[in-house]
Amino acid sequence: MSQEPPQAKSRSVSVDDTGVRRQLADGSEESVTWAELSAVVIRVIPEGPWKEDVFLMLAGADGNGTAVPSGDPAADALIERLQSLPGFDNEKFVEAMTTDADKAYVVWKAENAAN
Repeated sequence: MSQEPPQAKSRSVSVDDTGVRRQLADGSEESVTWAELSAVVIRVIPEGPWKEDVFLMLAGADGNGTAVPSGDPAADALIERLQSLPGFDNEKFVEAMTTDADKAYVVWKAENAAN
């Protein structure tokens, strides 16, 4: 059984032409639009194989964003969309998805994002 707090669990994740929205079990929502997306980070936490251990973290320019578990049913559509971003680092993405290191991998940053 997962030790995640119940409010952190996703009820649903949607990926569309506007952006990404994650509805949480407690009724709250996290979201980021494609227009405001400033960075994509793959966060690996050595919790597997019984717990979710890879998260697609999407940061917005104004501090908003969301973290989508890689095992979510919407993750494949999200990954496909992210890989189409100009300058997306597929090599680093593959490294992140195939490691068990406790690490964060920046796989994309908007050109105008602060370093």
